[in-house]
Amino acid sequence: MRKVALIHNPVSGRLSSRRSGSIQSVLHVLRDAGIEVEALETHGPGSATELARQAIAAGCDTILACGGDGTVHTVLQALAGSCVALGVIPLGTANVLAVDLGLAGPAERAARKLLTAHPVQIPVPRIHFHNLDGQPDSRYFIVAAGVGADALLMSRLNARLKRRLGYLLYVLEALRIWASSPFPLFEASCVDARTEQRRSALVSQLLAVRVRSFGGALHELAPGATLHNGKLRLLAFETRSRLRYLSFMMAVVFKRHAFANDIGLWKTAAVDCAQINGDQETIFVEADGELLGTLPVRMEVAEEMLTLLVPEGARP
Repeated sequence: MRKVALIHNPVSGRLSSRRSGSIQSVLHVLRDAGIEVEALETHGPGSATELARQAIAAGCDTILACGGDGTVHTVLQALAGSCVALGVIPLGTANVLAVDLGLAGPAERAARKLLTAHPVQIPVPRIHFHNLDGQPDSRYFIVAAGVGADALLMSRLNARLKRRLGYLLYVLEALRIWASSPFPLFEASCVDARTEQRRSALVSQLLAVRVRSFGGALHELAPGATLHNGKLRLLAFETRSRLRYLSFMMAVVFKRHAFANDIGLWKTAAVDCAQINGDQETIFVEADGELLGTLPVRMEVAEEMLTLLVPEGARP
């Protein structure tokens, strides 16, 4: 790192009152190491992408995303396919990528770890969807992307309550969805990477997982998932049973989950998801915890690569 832009979201996370001190601590760490750094504050949804593009044009070799996975996601849109490196400073409600990289904890400590981190090229998946205005759109993602119940969860999160309750709000809304959602089915189709045969199924949830560990209660949700994987690791729920959802998630919490016919672990280069003919139910789509839109969807590993700062000793 020689010239760095530190992009931070002023409303990300619960302890926004302490954010200024955390940002200043990170700036001190970088400047003490002889790095030229400028702090850039986001000013609305999607503005981190434009700030990252401006920083690239100004000659920055590294962009530090300071916030949660949503901030990382927005910065990622400008960095995929470029030679500029992405670093993560965890200051959000959900910091899954930071956990996977061994960067969870105080922002200052994460900054010190990034001083000796290695720039690593990783594959980046892309999700194509229809946005909430009904127009075709696409995004890169790095942690996970989902269709179904998890995206419905993201659609129900209140930003103000999220800042107040943090992770607890995710749990409460997940329980509410479990108790009330009909778990509508949609069609998922892909070519299985193991058998090279096409498979299609009616599913109520499809989640593409890119990280080894989500941390907390979810641990290793999708065995074999990794940032380095050139294929998609998909959790496919071929069930609408509330009891089956609950039993699987409890098994995940106790690290005893296994995969059967109704909840499978697929491996593929790309997957297509579509509404069942005649079904009018709205089925939402999310990536990295950000609500994106609705079906139809295609997820695939993109040709573009991302340069990611990986701390010494991390095994993402």
